[in-house]
Amino acid sequence: MGNATSSAISKEILEDLKLTTKFTEQEISQWYENFQKQCPSGRISPEEFEEIYARFFPDSDPKSYARHVFRSFDTNDDGTLDFKEYIIALHMTSTGRTTRKLEWAFSLFDVDKNGYITKAEVKEICQALFKLIPKEDHSKLPDDENTPEKRANKLWGYFEKKDNDRLAEGEFITGVIENENAMRLIHYEPIKH
Repeated sequence: MGNATSSAISKEILEDLKLTTKFTEQEISQWYENFQKQCPSGRISPEEFEEIYARFFPDSDPKSYARHVFRSFDTNDDGTLDFKEYIIALHMTSTGRTTRKLEWAFSLFDVDKNGYITKAEVKEICQALFKLIPKEDHSKLPDDENTPEKRANKLWGYFEKKDNDRLAEGEFITGVIENENAMRLIHYEPIKH
């Protein structure tokens, strides 16, 4: 019975995840079992993470977005996600309180991880977000959002910064909370048919 313990999730991680997410012990244990099956090494590579995203977005190209999401959750920068990072990723992208979600969004946009967002970084994420939109939906987008550049310009405009300014986390969160449109522009939302 020696290997039963190694496949069970450790108490500390379980407690920690119950506190930091809204998930139940049952849900976490169930995911852990699936995680062990899919990733016997206990780690997810960027490629495996991309495959997970590809299943969610069969009609578009989620590759670059998945890379950015992966980077934002690889908190110890070791190039893989462990179970805890993976569950927090699931939680942040699906549920989560607004502030926590926006802290995550900030780290998504902070491509070089230096604690500030630049307009170039906003453009890079907008390009990745744009690729999540199925091609046939591009024509349904408003005129001032129908290219990644336009989307980036519109979003940057809400923060009342010059093009070469930097944006700190607090300013980012406040700007998004105060502008419903900014909230919509920082993540992918399927177009209602």
